[in-house]
Order: sequence, then structure tokens, then C-alpha cells
Amino acid sequence: MIQITPENFQQLMFEDSKEKLVVVAFWAEQMPESVQLRDALASRLAGREQTIIFAGVDCQQQQQIAAQFGIQSLPTAIAVKDGQPIDGIAGPQTDESITQFIDKHLPKPEDEFLKQGQDALLQQQPGEAIKVLQQARILDEQRADIALALSDCYVQLGKLDDAETLLASIKMVDQDSYYQSLIAKLELAREASQSPEIQALEQKLQADPDNVELQRQLAAQYSQNNRQEEALEMLFGLLKKDMGDSESRKMLLDILAALPDGDPLSAKYRRKLYTLMY
Repeated sequence: MIQITPENFQQLMFEDSKEKLVVVAFWAEQMPESVQLRDALASRLAGREQTIIFAGVDCQQQQQIAAQFGIQSLPTAIAVKDGQPIDGIAGPQTDESITQFIDKHLPKPEDEFLKQGQDALLQQQPGEAIKVLQQARILDEQRADIALALSDCYVQLGKLDDAETLLASIKMVDQDSYYQSLIAKLELAREASQSPEIQALEQKLQADPDNVELQRQLAAQYSQNNRQEEALEMLFGLLKKDMGDSESRKMLLDILAALPDGDPLSAKYRRKLYTLMY
């Protein structure tokens, strides 16, 4: 427990509380119930230092600080975030009420998945990000911050249709600057995915639809422009016509190997290939 003093008050309440929740216990030796609450909170918050700061105010020694918080009776504890009290308990507490007070403010599993995904995106590792962000999305489909991070991941991986569908689900109230930037990224990605090389190959293939080499070249261009499903479908179509087409099979397997672990496309086309072969 960090003892709050005039010297560290500003740092804890207004700086540190921007990064972590600060739980403050107010106590005095002549009030045994306040000491019991302090100790019970200390026990339950042990090991939570990564997300919660536990602090205490000795009301005998720091009467001015207690007055600044408006403390009128003991025992009392409050939770502070971004410089503002957001919750509190006062009076004698049971083990259950203390647990409920703390549990409300502990990070949920989806919060941890979201943080891991955001960190992976910052490190330009969308293949890693998608795995944890999809887990976060399963746990809470209503949270816009999870949906936006997952949309960002989809754009980076070239899953543009998935990104567009997810962004369309974002409510007006959550359409912040991050949302607007993702809409712009999606539009740019759409334009980039339709490169002049792709357009030229598509025109040639339209004139010569049975040309296997043109189809392989177009599949390669699709893959390079993050249009993996179109590339896979084109190569699978070639294999359906000729299972002895080793070059098309190698290209298809190379694309599957490059997909992130757990990507549904990988499972889909591996099953299709297996069915074709056996």
C-alpha cells in the first residue's frame, strides 16, 4: 500500500490514475473497522499491481487530505480514475461486499485480449492481433472499441469485406476519429487492391477465359494485393479441372501457409483440397 502524502498526492490522483485505477482506503488506528477494511483490501488487491494501485490515507496524520476527499466517517474506501472518484464503499463491510466492490473494477478477459491485439497492431503484427481480437469479440460483441480494433486488423490483412461489414455495425455515437480513419483506410485499400496489373490481367482473361497461365498470374496478383480468397478460389478452380497441375497446387498451398494461424480461409480451402484429393 502506498501512503498518500501531500508530496505524492498530485502524482497519484491526477497522473497515475490516468494509467491505472487507484483504490484508496481511509483509516485510523483508533477505528479498528477502518483498519480491517484497509487490510482486507490489501489482501484482495495483492498481485493486481499491473492494473490497480492500492493507496491509503492515515486520517490521523493526513487530516487535510481526508478533508480534500470529503471523508466524513470511517471506514471508507474510494476508487479514483482519471483524477475523479468513480466508486466507493463506506461503513462496515462483509467479505462479499468488498469482493463485489473490487470485482467491478478488475479488467475483464476481453479487456486483456483487446490490449494484446492493440499492442500487436502497433507492432505491425496483424496476424497475431486477429487471434486475440476475435476472442475479445466473441466475449463481447457490443463493444465498439473491440470492433474497431478488429476492423483495423481486417484492413491490414486485406479482409476488406469483413472490415466493411464490421464497420457498418458501428453505431453513430461510436463513430469517432478512429472510425473515420478506418473508413479512409478501407477506401484506400479498395483502390489499391484493384491495381492496373490486375485490371489488365482481368481484361485478358475475359478475352481468353481458359488460359491457365493467365489465371495463375491473376491469382498471384490477387494474393499480393491481399485478395486471398479470390486467389484461392481461382487456383482451386484450376485444380478441379486438373489435379495434376502441380504449379497451381503449390501456389495454393503457399498462400494457405502464409495465412495467419486459425484463419477460417485456411481451414475452408484445406478441407476443399482434401475432398478433391480423396
